[in-house]
Amino acid sequence: MDSPFMNVLAAGICAGGIPVFRFEFPYMQERRETGKKRPPNRPPELLNCFQQVINQLGGPESCVVAGKSMGGRMASMLATQLPVAGLICYGYPFHAPGKTDAPRIDHLTALEIPNLILQGDRDPFGKPEEVSAYQLPDKINIQWLPDGDHDFKPRVKSGLTHQQNLETAIEASVIFIAGLCA
Repeated sequence: MDSPFMNVLAAGICAGGIPVFRFEFPYMQERRETGKKRPPNRPPELLNCFQQVINQLGGPESCVVAGKSMGGRMASMLATQLPVAGLICYGYPFHAPGKTDAPRIDHLTALEIPNLILQGDRDPFGKPEEVSAYQLPDKINIQWLPDGDHDFKPRVKSGLTHQQNLETAIEASVIFIAGLCA
């Protein structure tokens, strides 16, 4: 929850006037406490943790859920079960790297809420040409960040900076959330 990527996004979104609450899944909390890496908890435990946090914040109706990578996947799965106000995924893991034939998208077609996926167009978890082959519903709003990898970092030769892509992601997030409140 406090990676440089998440720190920049959270600070930028807060600077846009939107409160942000971050939390850690149990496996990450344990990693922080013990220093030992372990695999993620099973999805039911992750979803239960996410739902408990939302309940502590006053319930789903007032929350826009978001997450980075696997956290975004869990947020999107939760958004099919709870009446959250909206969903943002940063670097959605459409598939495992190199495994485009095993997409993680079945639940995305069940989304009935406003949603935004911000994705680097070089992300090994889903590039534009791969994702377009999935024929996702039009209600899935994907914004591609130019030359960005999974953390939106472009190559030096692109002439873009990581900060530019992060600022684009922050601006898109603030506009998206503000639009839900209008």
